[in-house]
Amino acid sequence: MAIEKLNIEDFLSLSKSQPVVDVRSPGEYLHAHIPGAHNLPLFSNEERKIVGTLYKQQSRETAIKTGLDIFGQKMSKMVEEVESFAGKGKIILIHCWRGGMRSAGVAWLMDLYGYRVYTLNGGYKKFRHYVLETFTQPLHFKILGGFTGSGKTRVLKELKKQDESIIDLEDIAQHKGSAFGALEGISQPSQEMFENRLAIEFRKLGTGNTWIEDESQRIGLLNIPQEIWKKMRVSPLYFLEIPFEERLTHITEEYGNGDKEKIANGILRIQKRLGGLETKNAIRFLQEDNVKECFRVLLRYYDKCYLNGLDNRQCYKEQLQKLAFEKIDVFANTRKLMNLNALINEPIK
Repeated sequence: MAIEKLNIEDFLSLSKSQPVVDVRSPGEYLHAHIPGAHNLPLFSNEERKIVGTLYKQQSRETAIKTGLDIFGQKMSKMVEEVESFAGKGKIILIHCWRGGMRSAGVAWLMDLYGYRVYTLNGGYKKFRHYVLETFTQPLHFKILGGFTGSGKTRVLKELKKQDESIIDLEDIAQHKGSAFGALEGISQPSQEMFENRLAIEFRKLGTGNTWIEDESQRIGLLNIPQEIWKKMRVSPLYFLEIPFEERLTHITEEYGNGDKEKIANGILRIQKRLGGLETKNAIRFLQEDNVKECFRVLLRYYDKCYLNGLDNRQCYKEQLQKLAFEKIDVFANTRKLMNLNALINEPIK
């Protein structure tokens, strides 16, 4: 069977039903990869360094011979590993960094063993061009806004259940936003991996209207790509207006049992903006196990930050549609949000 090279669109289309094998080193893969790809490194991190050094300091031929010696010892194990997730005699997709010798070598082996093999023309580098090009597409957003504690993320997930197109930035970034949003035991992806996941989600949805939760440009350690951020800032904003006390109760229930040391560290990270007195009060309430009053201080701060952000949004008053609710009721709030005829167009006071 002949090994066939595919362009990026055909490669990703086939990847929806067939396994992708990334033969780059573990370090390259861990930094960022095509979402869903299996890592089957031709070389370990150290082996890649050795071969690369030989290529630069001696010759291409010397590097290839050394690479073949390494590859030969791994062939049987590599075939067995592919069998563990791809079965026997099926289709597999293979890529390396630029569609060069690493993917060609593993593709030859898998073709020899009986797999129908496709490689990515241009490799992972071509995929990265595809990712960055995605963010320049004519994407159309509807921004779901509201002060902290308004239940925006829950509404966003309910919109998805109602077959609305959504992008959950916090889920993709593995962070809930704000200084307190790190998920327990979960590290955020690299910036590059965040962009890869985001691009794949956008490509699934096409160019129609997509709901996105209102965010600052930075989510934890990651930044929303500039092109996406610019479009978010000029998109229609649908604002869930929930009373302060209702929101305070909501976030107290959601975060109140969290690690107090981590909450305190989060407060200290924003102390310059929060102010000395309010920082002292918030820490004191936390030490007294009065979490609700601690969060009251923080909620006032985040409300002020959100209003300042709205003032900087281009034409937000003309594009704002506000929905007032007495409480956080995900199902009722989502139904009203979807009934666009019920929206009231007025600026936030």
